[in-house]
Amino acid sequence: MKILVIEDSRTNLAILTAYIERFGSSVIVAETGEQALQRFAQSRPDLILLDVVLPDIDGYTVAQRIRALEKPGDWTPIIFLSSLGEDSHIEQGIAAGGDDYLLKPISEIVLGAKIRAMQRIVQMRASLIALTRKLDAANQELIRLSSSDGLTGVANRRFFDETISIEWRRARRNGSYLTLLMCDVDAFKPFNDTYGHLAGDDCLRQVAAAIRKNMQRPSDSVARYGGEEFAVILPETPAGGGLMVAEKIRHAIRELNIPHAGSPFGRVTMSIGIAATIPGHDSQSDELVHAADQALYRAKRDGRDRVCRAESG
Repeated sequence: MKILVIEDSRTNLAILTAYIERFGSSVIVAETGEQALQRFAQSRPDLILLDVVLPDIDGYTVAQRIRALEKPGDWTPIIFLSSLGEDSHIEQGIAAGGDDYLLKPISEIVLGAKIRAMQRIVQMRASLIALTRKLDAANQELIRLSSSDGLTGVANRRFFDETISIEWRRARRNGSYLTLLMCDVDAFKPFNDTYGHLAGDDCLRQVAAAIRKNMQRPSDSVARYGGEEFAVILPETPAGGGLMVAEKIRHAIRELNIPHAGSPFGRVTMSIGIAATIPGHDSQSDELVHAADQALYRAKRDGRDRVCRAESG
């Protein structure tokens, strides 16, 4: 344990150093407030023994400045040392950022007890911080899992519903475009019937990876909307930009070259419907979803493996 001792009396400093070294701890010394702040920044001690009366700045000010130097979540125990034992002095020390108060002359037995107590608090705090970090990591993983589709690894329908609502409100607030692509694997039921569900699952995984690979920006997102259907949300993107992304995705699916005997194209293909709008004050995100769905329906009706844009987009 590293202990910073801030004491302007060399006699007291020598006594405290001897006590601390007998406890098995190492000592860092400072005789002024400014020197103490430098030592603290350089060494980051585990505990501070701080004299109230110093030749340059008082110990209360030193404690306040030490607390200001600490990073969020850091804490270094501070024990004030003083011959001033009135209640008001103790209160002032605690208010300045101190954690305990020892009256001079310092008893070796009492000092040892205080150091051991502070050491236990530091260890318990470190354990709590480690546990909190583990819990935070576990919570983040739960959030990720609850938002992910277990088969394809992209976001799930729940994530889509939350995200389209958030992006809709943002686009309405900013007066910006929001584009939605509804993407559907063509003739997927015949594919499953011909090659089996394991092959179907692998096909969906490859398709999801290809879509995600063709996202333009970190703000763009893809989610499995249901079955063999995927939804792509493109914030701040007009219809023209959406068409470019959709065509890239459509070509990427063709280039997977997944054989499909039940398709007139001989391989797995994708139909995509696009809708784009600047949300109005009285409009809802469901309207955009419906428009993209209708465009997807037209892409299917007109021969599949194509991109169709919503008539009002």
